[in-house]
Amino acid sequence: MLLVEYAKCSTCKKAKSWLDAKGLAYETRPIKEERPAVEELRIWKEKSGLPLKRFFNSSGNLYKEMGLKDKLADMDEEEQLRLLATDGMLVKRPLLILDDLVLVGFKEKEWEEKVT
Repeated sequence: MLLVEYAKCSTCKKAKSWLDAKGLAYETRPIKEERPAVEELRIWKEKSGLPLKRFFNSSGNLYKEMGLKDKLADMDEEEQLRLLATDGMLVKRPLLILDDLVLVGFKEKEWEEKVT
């Protein structure tokens, strides 16, 4: 398992604590320093089964500063993927990457059902 995280993010800390409490092995990747590439994001989106919109950190400062709430609707998926790949802070976190599944954000009930 790979946990893509931002170390200062309280939700990421909760996710790590949850994984640790379950005794699950995982590697971490700092999203700000090692931002996801377009192709990674494309694969993760497919594995998640979620709309690409869910991969945006809509509560983040950068998202708000860029006015993306109003701009995303006018962008096609490829443009959105390229935008997400420009800055890890645009990406919702944590991301839990498994072989056949990607979870976006930490929702304990969902993780409980799908990971354990």
